[in-house]
Amino acid sequence: MNEEIAMEGHEHGVEVNTGVLLHCQGLTRTYREGPRDLTVLNALSLDVRAGERVAVVGSSGSGKTTLLNLLGGLDTPSAGEVRVAGQALSELNDAELGRFRNRHIGFVYQFHHLLAELTALENVALPLVIRGQKRAQAQARAREILARVGMDARADHKPGELSGGERQRVAIARALVTDPSLVLMDEPTGNLDQATAANILSLMDELAETTACAFVVVTHDHALANHQDRVMRLDEGHLSSV
Repeated sequence: MNEEIAMEGHEHGVEVNTGVLLHCQGLTRTYREGPRDLTVLNALSLDVRAGERVAVVGSSGSGKTTLLNLLGGLDTPSAGEVRVAGQALSELNDAELGRFRNRHIGFVYQFHHLLAELTALENVALPLVIRGQKRAQAQARAREILARVGMDARADHKPGELSGGERQRVAIARALVTDPSLVLMDEPTGNLDQATAANILSLMDELAETTACAFVVVTHDHALANHQDRVMRLDEGHLSSV
């Protein structure tokens, strides 16, 4: 995967730092609220190394989800930059950004965002199909990752037939199926029972160690936060170590 990261970076004329996978500098996000500007993130900086797991904690409304959206290129900063695998996201057009996310970034949202008309297997295989893989190959990989999150027996069920915790496990499998460089998680264990949450932590450990995948996890779960390599607190637009 490191070779792919280096290739992606050099294609756009960027020299890749193989240690730092995610780099943010001066990251600012301001929203217009009536007659005034509301600054949610204020010149924030963050570096995450390949294989590192970082938890971000903070009060509701502190901007944690906004931060994840900026890190994943789903939102545009008012100032500052985000680099993933050496690539500045601001240098990519919409099509390039979509391809880059598909190759390098996995998302686990708080509310799943699974497609209701597709089975669990089809939802998980979809990022690989979009990438251009043959359907059979994509579904074989999807079955493999569904088994790792304990959902192989429910692979042919649609989201409406699954519990909240089961849908969350499918969402996690979908984020991991592409072997991303970076996984962004928004309350990933919020709907999971203790045993399943422990399995997800174990899977994160394995991926961080064997693939150098980095994780940024927004959570209120103290056990999940303390399991990460580093815990950062977001307060008044700034990140600080806990």
